[in-house]
Amino acid sequence: MTRILIADDEPRIAAFLAKGLTAAGYTTTQVFDGVKALDYATSGEFDLLILDITMPRMDGLTVLKNLRNMHSTIPVIVLTAADSLESTVAALDGGADDHMTKPFRFEELLSRIKLRLRGAQVVASAPTFVCGDLSLDVNLRTAEIRGRVIDLSAREFVMARTFMENAGKVLSREQLLSRVWGYHFEGSSNVVDVYVRYLRHKLGADRIQTVRGVGYRLVCLGDDGTNGHSGPVPTP
Repeated sequence: MTRILIADDEPRIAAFLAKGLTAAGYTTTQVFDGVKALDYATSGEFDLLILDITMPRMDGLTVLKNLRNMHSTIPVIVLTAADSLESTVAALDGGADDHMTKPFRFEELLSRIKLRLRGAQVVASAPTFVCGDLSLDVNLRTAEIRGRVIDLSAREFVMARTFMENAGKVLSREQLLSRVWGYHFEGSSNVVDVYVRYLRHKLGADRIQTVRGVGYRLVCLGDDGTNGHSGPVPTP
């Protein structure tokens, strides 16, 4: 049975989440501070973590940083009361797989939980992708350009993989937000543009092209600067 760890210092919210998730068929455990959240999340006994940002003893962003530094791949959905782009980017860049602002609809949270759990299952058998001189090993969550390892955050890696899976195709901001963050584009949020800028800085500005009025496209560059082969290469 799928086990979900709930880390929230508000017992009322934690109990609400536990009751709903139990009714949906999940097994839940509640912790109320960041230190315990990190300890339990790294135990290997849980399939997903719901993490509040404001936590005693260790805040949620620090929990995330430690988790990813320990190479934990547990999916994390962050809950925060701060409704701002800055808080969203901080959580996602810190390694969160998704982000929700309180108050939220439980049905939407449940949908995102299912999406992240499916994604975790797919990663286990995913291939290596090659686009010119850039390669992504999905199992190891590493990126390389001509043998040089590129350090990508969890969110940057997911976006890079989305581009690799669709190399040469134009992806709109709406498509990127839906595929990388798991929900539809709303309002004037520029979080997609922020992460494209991050990837351009790390992978090269010429690798991700802007198609004005439409979106972005990944170009496969070889050693000579020309377009190269793209597509999934099965691991042995």
